[in-house]
Amino acid sequence: MNKAFVRESDDDDEENLSPSLKLPPGTRNYISPAGHARLKDELEHLVKRERPHVVEVVAWAASNGDRSENGDYIYGKRRLREIDRRIRFLTKRIECAEIVDPLCHGDNDQIFFGARVTIADAGGSENTYTIVGVDETDVARGYISWISPLARALIKSREGDSIRFQSPVGIREIEVVEVRYEAID
Repeated sequence: MNKAFVRESDDDDEENLSPSLKLPPGTRNYISPAGHARLKDELEHLVKRERPHVVEVVAWAASNGDRSENGDYIYGKRRLREIDRRIRFLTKRIECAEIVDPLCHGDNDQIFFGARVTIADAGGSENTYTIVGVDETDVARGYISWISPLARALIKSREGDSIRFQSPVGIREIEVVEVRYEAID
């Protein structure tokens, strides 16, 4: 059947996500103020700039006649579907977002969403992670999702605590060296 006659379901947005971006059922979409602003900026860019530009290209390509072999038309329509899918996804994520400012925790030594945590493993090597929302995860910058195994093990612990948890590579034991709260960029 031609794709033009098949309605894409709204659930396709969630089904195609990598497991690290899926929210567990019944949980909230916690996000920092900076992460929320980035999602809103991306949505605004797609709606006000990129989508109108692609619509213009598709309209021009459609006016050229035969659409079956018109690359600009075919690829433009495909890009338009991708943009619309991303707009639906961002709209849902922004609507269910619960903004949590890490600065509201002050000098607390207990770990919650937004904490910047330095940990040491059994070998003594230290790593620093910031616990952020699912949409803000960036391992290269040390931003881990609050639903990751490490973050779930760290939440509610304090400086000096030793923690054993199940990681993807097996059981690990770590010690919380430092907890601080600062603005997430």
